[in-house]
Amino acid sequence: MLLNLVTEHDRKDKSHKKDTSTMNHKKNGSDTEHPGDHHDHMLNDFKKKFIVSLILTIPILILSPMFLSLLGIPVIVKSPLAPFLLFGLSSIVYWYGGLPFLKGMIRELKEKQPGMMTLIAVAISTAYFYSTAVLFGLSGTDFFWELVTLIDIMLLGHWIEMKSVMGASKALDALAQLLPSDAHRIMPDGSIEDVPVHLLNKGDKIVIKPGEKIPADGDIIEGLSAVNEAMLTGESKPVTKKKGDEVIGGSINEEGSLTVEVKGTGEDSFLARVIEHVRKAQKSKSKTQDLANRAASWLTYVTLGSGAISLLVWFFIVNQDLAFSLERAVTVMVISCPHALGLAIPLVVAATTSIAAAHGLLIRNRNSFEQARSLSTVIFDKTGTLTEGRFGVTDTLPFDQEYEGSMLKYAASVEAYSEHPIARAIAESVDDLWEVEDFQAITGKGAMGKVKGKEIKIMGPGYLREQNIETEDARISDLQSQGKTVVFVFIDDVLAGAIALADIVKEESSHAIQALKALGIRSIMLTGDNERVAAWVSEKIGIDEYFADVLPEDKSNKIKEVQARGMRVAMIGDGVNDAPALAQADLGIAIGAGSGVAIETADVILVKSNPLDVVSVIHLSKATHRKMVQNLLWATGYNVIAIPLAAGVLYSFGILLSPAYGAVLMTISTVIVAINARLLRIKSKDLSE
Repeated sequence: MLLNLVTEHDRKDKSHKKDTSTMNHKKNGSDTEHPGDHHDHMLNDFKKKFIVSLILTIPILILSPMFLSLLGIPVIVKSPLAPFLLFGLSSIVYWYGGLPFLKGMIRELKEKQPGMMTLIAVAISTAYFYSTAVLFGLSGTDFFWELVTLIDIMLLGHWIEMKSVMGASKALDALAQLLPSDAHRIMPDGSIEDVPVHLLNKGDKIVIKPGEKIPADGDIIEGLSAVNEAMLTGESKPVTKKKGDEVIGGSINEEGSLTVEVKGTGEDSFLARVIEHVRKAQKSKSKTQDLANRAASWLTYVTLGSGAISLLVWFFIVNQDLAFSLERAVTVMVISCPHALGLAIPLVVAATTSIAAAHGLLIRNRNSFEQARSLSTVIFDKTGTLTEGRFGVTDTLPFDQEYEGSMLKYAASVEAYSEHPIARAIAESVDDLWEVEDFQAITGKGAMGKVKGKEIKIMGPGYLREQNIETEDARISDLQSQGKTVVFVFIDDVLAGAIALADIVKEESSHAIQALKALGIRSIMLTGDNERVAAWVSEKIGIDEYFADVLPEDKSNKIKEVQARGMRVAMIGDGVNDAPALAQADLGIAIGAGSGVAIETADVILVKSNPLDVVSVIHLSKATHRKMVQNLLWATGYNVIAIPLAAGVLYSFGILLSPAYGAVLMTISTVIVAINARLLRIKSKDLSE
């Protein structure tokens, strides 16, 4: 099969990689060697052979009396040398144009896995050597013209198919080209020097100007801008980036100038990891693909047997001449070549992987991904998956109407001077802060300072107990019962209100749960937090069930517990302690911003850290399975009809296929399979629907 041919060249490439890896720096600075250039050579080789063979076919058709008679045209060249010229030109087409198939047959036979190449080689060799024998004295009719047109069509079909198979590799090349060729590196003396990207090192400081591509992963140390990460994460809207935020190499800096400290280059970069994950997914085989390969192997034996039976029946039983009988055998072998069957699954795999990567979904284990279509339960880790993993203000309760619109701003202005996580969360909840005088941090209690002439204190519950201050507002108890952290704001020593904080629930979390319910899939949350926090988060986003107070080492046991109910389970997490649970689940999904351990254990990675993307994974898995089944049904069903037709069962009704027409039908079936696989791309523009 074609993929076997590509794989064979890959094996040859690998033996040279170690010696050449240091010499293959791309202009864009990537050190990763891609097989795409070699495959381009193969593609161009098929194209060249097709064009040369097609050009030679024209005089061969003119020199073929049988072909001319079919068109009602008298013989054009009547020279006695014409048959030998016909033989010479046909020999060139056979040995030059047919060489890939002859080599493929030798390789398949050496591996004891006869397949498509064997069928094609046997078909064209039978036609060539039989016609040659006729030319030099054997009784019969040559079909050199059918031989060369058959080779033309086979070369054209392989050229088209290879272009389809290489589509995903081209997508990887496009990813690799995202990096710019040079970077503006800040030198120790403060000057800026343009250097090739592959010379950047971890710790270097670089400047990215507006409109430029970011050359490496890093942290912003100065500047504010909107960064377009669409090509990497699938996020269509530019993301605002400020000091302290991370940027990804390959994304585009759209507005302001940024100064970045390099954190990841070469193989350590996010882009390199994406490319490697996609490449591994493309090479991984699915159970459905294994089934198709076995079917193609069996079809080879069936076809060779059918061809032999056709020859024997027509020649010995029906008493047709040898030329006619051989033509039937050749047609059977040509029309039933398992092109379509061999590409039914790989083309869908290539399309799926490219679609997934474009939407920020990286498939690492194809078998597990394909089983996502039959999930019955999705288990979410809470912190960092359903929530942001950081404190944020959830409620403000002013006790005095005078401060209803300003209490939070008073508190945020003071807390901006504190490094405490709760203080930072309050400070980040307000954009425009007031000036503060006489700031003072009170260890274990809170902070205070003067704002607009008023003394502001932000204190915890302990301060109220210490001062014997009681609050009768029932809302405070409700917030505390939800597991939220509550702090109190005093203005000029008067209790002005309270602020509640909690781990911020992601906006997409409730949408993800509702989408899963629409698919009939149950959702469960795992958390190490207490019962109150778990109950509040579950109620807020509509989780069906939750496990609270779960120790890290017990998470995988909870997965087993749910699986014991007969459920097919997906687990989504982002931390090191989620890795065992991800491995235990039928489908492990890692949030892309999480730890490397979790990502390496997972079957699928969600680059955007969006829980709603789990729904996209399920939709894509279902769509992929449908395409695979459709292609397999077409490829196998086609052969059930094609083989008897090629053998001549309708000969008595005046229906008879020549080898060339058989090759046309075979190619059409392959193109149908390729087009059907490409339709997956069209229907998956919005995977979340």
